[in-house]
Amino acid sequence: MQTRFSIPTDGPGLYEFTRQVTRWTAGQGDGLLTLFIRHTSASLLVMENADPEVQTDLTAYFHRLVPPTTDPAMSYLTHVYEGPDDMPAHIKAAMMPVSLSIPVEGGRPLLGTWQGIYVVEHRQRPHTREIAAHFGH
Repeated sequence: MQTRFSIPTDGPGLYEFTRQVTRWTAGQGDGLLTLFIRHTSASLLVMENADPEVQTDLTAYFHRLVPPTTDPAMSYLTHVYEGPDDMPAHIKAAMMPVSLSIPVEGGRPLLGTWQGIYVVEHRQRPHTREIAAHFGH
């Protein structure tokens, strides 16, 4: 069974879509859920969903770790055709997962108490990110 999720983003940050996934797997029994983001400048992540400061701090950390090409420390980058956040977004996506495998039991993803499923947007401008999902028994 397969589907796609479209997740709108409005700049760097984590965008939770756990509820959409849980609705889709409901009643499907036991199996394995695979998620894959179809972009080279965004990532997928399972992360804490109880305290929004976690998402804010992660976004700030990755911005500090890989700043835009306007930062003098990034002057060696040459892929700047789509703006100063383009190549840094590709670097972040190379460092973070672009696919996830999550066990499902009784139609519910076996996430921990404080875990959620997120798209991590690395670009400055809004996008609609597409995630391909596959559920197998």
